[in-house]
Amino acid sequence: MVLEVSGMSCGHCVAAITTAVSALPGVDGVDVDLGGGTVRVSGPPDAAQVMAAIEDAGYDVASAA
Repeated sequence: MVLEVSGMSCGHCVAAITTAVSALPGVDGVDVDLGGGTVRVSGPPDAAQVMAAIEDAGYDVASAA
């Protein structure tokens, strides 16, 4: 699953999103691309839970690619 996420700008953003999403059931890995504005989540997680976790961390999920 690849999500377009806005509001990410630094290492803290990477850590916050990685921590929030990694805690969800079904997530095998999280790759945050600051330059591309995307978050790639591997595994079979629930998309709604992943988007909610990113939004709860303070970032906007633009869309799922």
